[in-house]
Amino acid sequence: MTLLWVTLAGSLGCVVRYIMEYGVRRHHPTLRPWATVGANALGCALAGWAAYRLTSSMDTHLRDVVVTGFCGGLTTFSSAFAIPALLAREHHWRYCVAIVLSTPLLCGAFFATGAALAH
Repeated sequence: MTLLWVTLAGSLGCVVRYIMEYGVRRHHPTLRPWATVGANALGCALAGWAAYRLTSSMDTHLRDVVVTGFCGGLTTFSSAFAIPALLAREHHWRYCVAIVLSTPLLCGAFFATGAALAH
């Protein structure tokens, strides 16, 4: 049953990420991954909160649904590095390096913030 809920939550996370991407690109057509970075940061903050807040044995399945399902669907490692590769191909080197270096730092900071909010 947990697998079904993780799958459904992952699908919902993917839809939320798509809506974020669509909304940003509709108003700001660019290859710059603003919505991807935002979705990754939001997903990391939520994962940090859930990882530290949902710690009882009764919360184990809910934590799996939230962290693995929803946050796994919301965040995207592949897009976070595919877009900088496209920017590098177009010779936007500084922006590419900035995204590759800042994304893990930003997501780590948001995870820590989510964890701190859970305390």
